Amino acid sequence: MKFSALIGISCILAQQLGAAAGDSNLIILDATGVRNLGIETVEAVERDFESTVFAIGRIEEIPSSRSVLSSRIPGRIVSLSVFEGDSVSEGQILAKVESRQLGNPPPTIELKAPQAGLVVNSHVRLGQPVEPDSELLDISDRSRMWAVAKIPEQEAAQVELGSLAHIRVPALGGELIEATLYRFGVDADRQAGAVEGIFVLENPEGNLKPGMRAEFSIVLEKRNNVMTIPRESVQGDPSGRVVFVRDFELPNAFVRAPVVLGEQNDRFVEVLAGLFPGDEVVTRGSYSLAFAGGGSGISLKEALDAAHGHEHNEDGSEMTPEQRPARQGEKAGAHGHEHHGEVGRWLLFYAIGMTVLCAFLGQRLLGRSKPGKG
Repeated sequence: MKFSALIGISCILAQQLGAAAGDSNLIILDATGVRNLGIETVEAVERDFESTVFAIGRIEEIPSSRSVLSSRIPGRIVSLSVFEGDSVSEGQILAKVESRQLGNPPPTIELKAPQAGLVVNSHVRLGQPVEPDSELLDISDRSRMWAVAKIPEQEAAQVELGSLAHIRVPALGGELIEATLYRFGVDADRQAGAVEGIFVLENPEGNLKPGMRAEFSIVLEKRNNVMTIPRESVQGDPSGRVVFVRDFELPNAFVRAPVVLGEQNDRFVEVLAGLFPGDEVVTRGSYSLAFAGGGSGISLKEALDAAHGHEHNEDGSEMTPEQRPARQGEKAGAHGHEHHGEVGRWLLFYAIGMTVLCAFLGQRLLGRSKPGKG
């Protein structure tokens, strides 16, 4: 019985809270709530929209950029000035080889870097004997690198040489790099069902390294004047997509706006209906805002009262001239009822106390008046 009563009370409170919230699509926060959610907004604008195909791949070394240091004569290493990871310039002396020819001292030759680059492998140590067919050092020029994309076969026909791609390397923080398709690979990947597309990337600081994962958005076509918003703004399930738009009038208020979406690429999504140019759409904090509800406890009436400097009805509508005096009267009456109610509670406590006291005294007097047992 008690459990049923609690359920009934909970339902009544939920109905009252729902009524107080006003518009269920309106979320009103305070300044602290906005900061806690880290809310950021951007304007919905019409821009050039790129239709893209997505692919993954890796950063690779350009085969022609690698060279090998070797000796023309047999002998042994008597001087070695570089090691793996060292950068060298073209013509720099890297090692010296003492010849096996007779002499006092035996003749030596200097081994110079055939190109500028990075020493990526070392196969020699000081004092080691060497032969002309020995590879001593591998040097790689990594000022430019290949980004090799695995383009799905069913979409490769739409990609042409010179196609632009936005390339993201997660290991470098996700900054976008733009490049154009340089060439296709000579063979298709049967297991992956993909064709290799090769892009050339400039790498002056050497941050790109072979083996790094890369994500490609290869542009197939471009359309002008398309209403778009960032992808992170969109929330909801596929059948009911929504975005949150900053209210143009109320501070720290956001409206849940259903939208109809079109194509999307790696950064933006096309909006077919539901937004107007200039709407401030929430990006960062959008996911958290979907669960925020009215967590700050600020009602629509309170927000409008604060924004306009005068009182509104509970549903947020403007009060008519006839409603204002009645509202003032309600406030005065409510104050009077509170005062009388307080006095009434004290009188009730006084009456209960006096009743208990009289009952106690009466019982004592009756007890004394009874004759004693002889």
